[in-house]
Formats: sequence, C-alpha cells, structure tokens
Amino acid sequence: MGSTTDKIKGLANEAAGNIKQAAGKAVNKPEWEAEGKAQELKGEAQQAIGKGKDAIKKVVDKA
Repeated sequence: MGSTTDKIKGLANEAAGNIKQAAGKAVNKPEWEAEGKAQELKGEAQQAIGKGKDAIKKVVDKA
C-alpha cells in the first residue's frame, strides 16, 4: 500500500471508530464503544504508517 492509501484508510477507520463509540454511548452498548476505540486506534496506526512511509521516501529521494 502507498502512503496516501494508508493515510486515507487510517482517517476512515478513525472516523468510523469515533462513530461507533458515540453510538455505543448513546444506546448504552459498551461493546460498541470498545470496538469503536479499537477501530480508532487502528486508524491512528495506519496514518502513522503512511507518514512513516512518506518520511522514508523523502530520505531516499534525497540520497
């Protein structure tokens, strides 16, 4: 996967996770909140991977 794809998927997972968390709170479903938090963290990790790939690419391009 490219860095842009990682960042886009990360943003989507983070947003979906936030929605799940809010829905879980609204209907008193702790399991939805937990799933949402896990998905949010997955999204943050995907974005970090994408940013890391960008940083590596910049170093390689300078060499």
